Amino acid sequence: MTRATAVRAVLAVAVLLASVFITLTMSPRLGLDLQGGTRIVLQARDTATVEADRETTDRTLEVLRQRIDSLGVSEPTLTRSGEDRIIVELPDVQDPRQAAEVIGRTAQLTFHAVEGEGTDQPEEKTPAPESTTDPESTTEPAPATEPAPDTDPDSDRLTLPDEQGRLLALGEPRLSGAGVEDATAAFDAQGGAGWTVSLEFRKGAGQDWKKLTGEAACHPAGDDRRRVAIVLDEKVISSPQVDPSVGCRAGLPSGATQITGSFSADEARDLALLIKGGALPVPVEIVEQRTVGPTLGAAAIDASAQAALIGAAATALFITVVYRLFGALAAVALGAYGVISYAALVALGVTLTLPGLAGFVLAIGMAVDANVLVFERAREECADRPTRSLRSALTTGFRKAWSAVADSNATTLIAAGLLFFLGSGPVKGFGVTLAIGVVASMFSALVIARALTEIAANSRFVSDYRGVNGIARPGAVRTWLVRKDPKLFRKSARWLVVSAALVVVAVAGIVVRGVDLGVEFTGGRLVEYSTSRPVDVETARDSIAAAGFGDAEVTTAGDGDLSVRTGKLDNDGEHALRTALAEEGGETTKVRDELIGPSLGDELRRNALIALGVAVAVQLAYLAVRFRWTFAVASVVAMVHDVILVVGAFAWLGRPVDGIFLAALLTVIGYSVNDSVVVFDRVRELWGANRRTPLDTIARRAVLQTVPRTVNTGMGALFILAALAVLGGDSLADFALALLIGIVVGTWSSVFTAVPGALALERSAKAPPPPAPGKGKGTPRGKARAARRDPLDNGARV
Repeated sequence: MTRATAVRAVLAVAVLLASVFITLTMSPRLGLDLQGGTRIVLQARDTATVEADRETTDRTLEVLRQRIDSLGVSEPTLTRSGEDRIIVELPDVQDPRQAAEVIGRTAQLTFHAVEGEGTDQPEEKTPAPESTTDPESTTEPAPATEPAPDTDPDSDRLTLPDEQGRLLALGEPRLSGAGVEDATAAFDAQGGAGWTVSLEFRKGAGQDWKKLTGEAACHPAGDDRRRVAIVLDEKVISSPQVDPSVGCRAGLPSGATQITGSFSADEARDLALLIKGGALPVPVEIVEQRTVGPTLGAAAIDASAQAALIGAAATALFITVVYRLFGALAAVALGAYGVISYAALVALGVTLTLPGLAGFVLAIGMAVDANVLVFERAREECADRPTRSLRSALTTGFRKAWSAVADSNATTLIAAGLLFFLGSGPVKGFGVTLAIGVVASMFSALVIARALTEIAANSRFVSDYRGVNGIARPGAVRTWLVRKDPKLFRKSARWLVVSAALVVVAVAGIVVRGVDLGVEFTGGRLVEYSTSRPVDVETARDSIAAAGFGDAEVTTAGDGDLSVRTGKLDNDGEHALRTALAEEGGETTKVRDELIGPSLGDELRRNALIALGVAVAVQLAYLAVRFRWTFAVASVVAMVHDVILVVGAFAWLGRPVDGIFLAALLTVIGYSVNDSVVVFDRVRELWGANRRTPLDTIARRAVLQTVPRTVNTGMGALFILAALAVLGGDSLADFALALLIGIVVGTWSSVFTAVPGALALERSAKAPPPPAPGKGKGTPRGKARAARRDPLDNGARV
């Protein structure tokens, strides 16, 4: 065993042990589409006086956080997205009506005089908060559990629990949040008060504040009536006492008011945000709302797990049959890849969404690509020099396959990056898992699989019995192609005609049948229901129409479920619709619910087109840098050809085009370019080594040499996608179908569209052939020979 092999083996073992530890000790973060719950996207709107920018959106978020906490939802998540959007995730919430109502209210911040203890005292009393010695401050007591508020319907007086849970009788509102000019958190190092919150009021409100605190100062220290209550949405967020040094009727001026207490930095900032947020009420609009039932998420996880196991087993069996022992070792590396990529997802805290889960499963099938490239290269080395050692052929295979492996994975990473930066919602998760899968597959192929195969290659038994190792003899497909030697590009224009005809058929489907844009791109609402009694579509449509929803589209979904799609439908309307269905179907459960506002639908549709345009431009730029411009243009033309064919196929089949489809389409782009890169990498190599040979002959040889890789890699992905299409249900079936079509047309276009296109462009190009391998610009001949030297050759000669 060489030192390099030993280093790879140790590194592989270390990474695997760490991955197993993470897998056994940590749990993945599941998105709402897998664990069930409601996701609401809010758009902050400008008012006549306030702009919905980053700062005001942050304040609105803190106010909403307090409101959501009052609902008792387990582990809600609120985050800002961009400058003026707020994403609210509510696990296990299946009926979002109450949450939407609470979220939609405008913030109400008021200041009250405390009139004494409330009439309904809790069983456990807590002493009143003590005053401070700061003559220009008020005191903030520590928070505690609170009972429910008691409101007098005949007046504006309230009975609310303070921060410690003691009921306080509050007077009428004396000041509203509109009077707050600013509230800032600062650390008072000089006065020793720690973290404080300073208040500034507008001109008229400042006089009201001075009068309110002056009246409270007329009561003795320690008396509840010396306190001032700051109430947000009928919840006391602070009830400080006026300092004993403040005289009766004197009050506190606006700029000299501080709330002090045992604050941490975060507590002080949160209180300042809440007080100031009440002063800047920014209206919010629900632009997206998605609800997923827990059974749908659990079913998706089970289906994906089954598809992963079946697809991975089929892929492992396939590469073992094709590459024998080395194929079996690659299957072991494939299993290691699954553990490593899963551990990376868990360790990085990636939220695993339904598209992300599908991406994880798909990456298992695509992870064998690098191994196939290496093994096919090693087979060529053994065929060209039968007497060379197995280890030498394998090492050369890894070296020569590196450029194709790097370029093909780079194009896939570009697609993953576009999914993350230009996608929305769960589609971002697909981009993250795809990127992690690419990196993990590179590690499993170039470190784990290489260490295993090099150790095996050092065995005399494996070297002597060439039928065992799987690479010492050419494969059946390669042998058949070499014997037949078909003249593929003697009339290359005919392949372009065939591709053009396929595009015409696809465009006809788009024009004649139209593209069924999902609710994500058109706006509206799509709800899927499960009923306890079977209900046919016509009966369901009549029941819904009788309830006042005559324009609703009703179709079947899943195992007897009903899918209802409408235009504008609020949560109360959805409840009425569900009630109408329950009259015919008995107990009716909401399985899935998607609401997209018209403005967001337009934005998502526009972003989808931008994503496709950027994908084309970025791939073209990358390929133009790595290859000749003719190769780059031909690859991009083939990629656009694949996109049109996939969209056209969905148009003819009447399948919906939504965000999940967009994720599949961007993946098809990466896969299509991946195939073209492998072919053109071989064309570049052969053309550089045989500069006088006609290009069509070079292209034919390159295609025949790379077909085994294309077929074997495609089979790995097809096994996974077929399992997803059969087992994934409606949630993953369209995703798998789009990729199945994309892989088939991508394999076709990389050979019969990209290569003929490059040949046609090269006829008019004046650029010379590429340099021979190792003879690039500025490379001395001696160094070129050294670069091509066999790794096991020490350079000594007799």
